[in-house]
Amino acid sequence: MAKTPQKKGTADKPKASAKSSTTKNDTTKNTAKKTTSTRKKTVRKPVKVPLKHRILKSIWSFTWKATLAFFAFIVIAGIYFDKKVENRLDGSTWDLPATLYARPLLLKVNEPLTQSALVSELKLLNYRAVQRIESAGQFAVSGNQVTIYRRAFDFPDRSEAAALVNVSFDGNRIASLSKRQGAIDEIRLDPLLLDRLNSKQIQDRVFVPFQKIPDLLINTLILMEDRDFYHHQGVSPFAILRAFMVNMKAGRTVQGGSTLTQQLAKNLFLSQERSLWRKFQEAYIAVLIDHKYSKDKILESYLNEVYLAQNGATGVYGVGLASDYYFARPIDELRVEQVALLVAIIKGPSYYNPRRNPKRALSRRDLVLRLMLEHNYINTAQYRIAVNSPLNLSGAKALNNRANPAFVSLLNRELVSNVPANIRKQSGLSIFTSISPLAQKNAEIAIQTGIKKVQKKGQNDLQGAMVVTDRQYAEVRALVSGKDVKFSGFNRALDARRPIGSLVKPPVYLTALDNGYSLTDILNDKEIVLKNSTGQRWRPKNYDRKFRGQVSLEKALVSSLNVPTVNLGMQIGLSNVIDSLHEMGVEQKIKAYPSLVLGSLSLSPFEVAQMYQPIGMRGVYKPLTMIRTIVSSDGIPLYQRSPAARQIFSGAAVEQLSSALHKVTTEGTARSLRWRNPGQNFAGKTGTTNNLNDSWFVGFDQDEVVTTWVGKDNNKSAELTGSSGALVLFSGYMKQKVGK
Repeated sequence: MAKTPQKKGTADKPKASAKSSTTKNDTTKNTAKKTTSTRKKTVRKPVKVPLKHRILKSIWSFTWKATLAFFAFIVIAGIYFDKKVENRLDGSTWDLPATLYARPLLLKVNEPLTQSALVSELKLLNYRAVQRIESAGQFAVSGNQVTIYRRAFDFPDRSEAAALVNVSFDGNRIASLSKRQGAIDEIRLDPLLLDRLNSKQIQDRVFVPFQKIPDLLINTLILMEDRDFYHHQGVSPFAILRAFMVNMKAGRTVQGGSTLTQQLAKNLFLSQERSLWRKFQEAYIAVLIDHKYSKDKILESYLNEVYLAQNGATGVYGVGLASDYYFARPIDELRVEQVALLVAIIKGPSYYNPRRNPKRALSRRDLVLRLMLEHNYINTAQYRIAVNSPLNLSGAKALNNRANPAFVSLLNRELVSNVPANIRKQSGLSIFTSISPLAQKNAEIAIQTGIKKVQKKGQNDLQGAMVVTDRQYAEVRALVSGKDVKFSGFNRALDARRPIGSLVKPPVYLTALDNGYSLTDILNDKEIVLKNSTGQRWRPKNYDRKFRGQVSLEKALVSSLNVPTVNLGMQIGLSNVIDSLHEMGVEQKIKAYPSLVLGSLSLSPFEVAQMYQPIGMRGVYKPLTMIRTIVSSDGIPLYQRSPAARQIFSGAAVEQLSSALHKVTTEGTARSLRWRNPGQNFAGKTGTTNNLNDSWFVGFDQDEVVTTWVGKDNNKSAELTGSSGALVLFSGYMKQKVGK
C-alpha cells in the first residue's frame, strides 16, 4: 500500500511552534523583569518639604477641623441652651409660693365699726399716717373722719383701682362714705398678706410683673449696672474692655464687665464658679436670651431673680420680696431713698447689707442718689429730702413674721380635706381666707395678757387657746393655740381634746326645748343614785353640794346645776342628746353614759366652737371654714367655699336657749361680765372639769362666737373655774374689740 507523501517540514511544525511560543514567553518575562528592574532603579526619592510648609499645612488642617468642630459645638450647644432657656423663660419662670390673705375689710354705711378699729386695721395693713395724702397706702385722721388712699388690688371677683375715700363716723358706726365722684354705699380695703406657703422645693418670692415695677427703679438699675442695656445684644465688648482696663489699673477686680443679661443667665442657669468655661457659657446664653426675648422681659426676669439678702437659711430673691424684707411695703410704694438703697444693695448684697453695714450701705445709697440727680431722674428737692433721710428699714428682720402657725395649720388641713390636689399643688395660688387681722391680733393679746392675769404663783406652765368664729357665715376669724402665738408645735386649739364640763349642757337643754319642753318646765333637784351595767353607783352632785328641791329649766341652766341636768338628760333620752351632738358637728363616737350630760365628753376648742355654731346661727348647721376663694396665678378662680347648710333645730328653741344663756352672763356663773365689760351684752356658758383641771368659756356677742380654754398640757389642775379663768380671757378679748 502506497504511503501518502507528506510535505517537507509539516510534521515538525507543531513542535517548532511550541518551542517558538515558549521562547517568546520567556523573552516577554525576561523583558518584563528587566523593565521592572529598570523602573525600580529609576524611581526618584520624594522631595523633602520645608519645615515651615509642613507647619503651615498642619495649622491649616487643624484650623479647618477645629472650625468644623467649633461650629458643630455651636449648633449642638445652641440647641441645648436654646431649649433650656425656653423651658425657663417661656412659661412660669419660678415655682411661686401660695399667698395667704386675710379677709378684706368691708366698709359699709351704717355698719358697726369704730374709728379706732379702722385705724388699727390700716396700721396692720402698713398704711402710713400722714398729714397730707399724696399716694396709695396713706391715710389721715381729722376729727370723726378718716381719709384713706386705698391701694389697687386684684380681688377674686374683680380688680379695683387705687381710690381716695373719706369715711365719717357717728359713734361706733360708719355714718357716710364718699369718693371724688360722690357718696358711695360701700368699699373694700385691700386684704392683709398673712403668709406665703413655702416648701423646700419652692423659694419664697413675690413676683412683680414688669408693668408694676416703678420706672424710677428700672432707670436707676440700668444707670448703675448696665448703661448700654438697650443697645447691646446681651454682651457688651466695650464694657468688658472698660472693666479690664480699670481692673488692670487698680491691680485687682473692682469692676465687672457683665451685662444685666449675663447676670440673669448666670443666676438662672449657671453656678457661681469662676472660670473661663462658665464665663463663655454665660456670654453664650446671654446672646441667646437677648435674641429671643424683649428687653422688658429680660428686665422683668432679672428684677424678680436678683439676690438681695440672706434671711436665715434662705435667700431673699427679687425686688418684690426685698421691698417687703427691708421696708415692709409693696414695691410701688417705695420712696426715692428706698429705691436708691435697693439698687445700691444689688452691687453687693452682703457687702452693702444695711442691717450689718449701715454706714457702707448709706454711702452707696447716697452715691446712687447723686447719679439719679445728675441724670435728671429726680429733682433737687427730692434729692435733698432723700439724701438727708435715714435708711428707714422696717423693724422686722425676718419675713413672714406676721403669720400665726395655729391658723396656718388649720388652713393646711382644710386644703387637704376640701380642695382637690390638682388645684392646691399649682404654683402661685392666691388663697383668700376669713381671718380678721383685728380679731386675730385681739385674740393673741387676750391670751398673752389673760394668762398672766389668771395664773397663780408657780403656774408658768398655764396655757390657753381661743377660737373666734363668725355667727353669720360660720367662718373662722381668729385662732390662737397658746400664749406663745408664734410657736409652731402642738396646736392646742385643734388637737388638745379635754373634758368640756358644763359646756355640754346647752346642747342637752336645746334638745329638750326642740322636743316640746319650755324654760318654765320644772326639774327635780334632789339626790339621785344611778347604776351602770356593772352595778356601780353614781351620785351626781351640784357644784355647791346643795339641793333645791325643784327648779325650772331656765334656773337649772343659768346656775349650771348638775342634778337637774342629769334628770333632764334621762327624761329626753341620752340617745337623743347624742344625736343632737352629732348633728351639731361632733364627729367622734359617744357612749350613752349619764355622765355625758355633765361633760365627760372630751373635745378640742375648735370642736367646741363647731358644736356651738348652730346656737349662734339660730339652729342652722354649717361646717366651720376659713378658706373663701382660691385664685390661680393668672387670676382665674379655681375654688369657692360653698358649705352645705341645714336647719337642725327650730329657731324658736334656739331663741329660748339664747335667752337663758344671756341670763348666764347677767345672773348666773358668768355674771362677772357685768362689771368686767360694762355696756356690752353677751350670752355664754362656763365650763369647769373635775379637780379644776380645765377652765372653759364660750361667749357670744352680736356677731361672733368666742371659745376659750385655759389649762395645762400635763392635765394637772389649773386651779381655775370657768368663770375665774377662761371667762377672764374672753372679757379681755371683748375689751380689745371695742377699743377699751
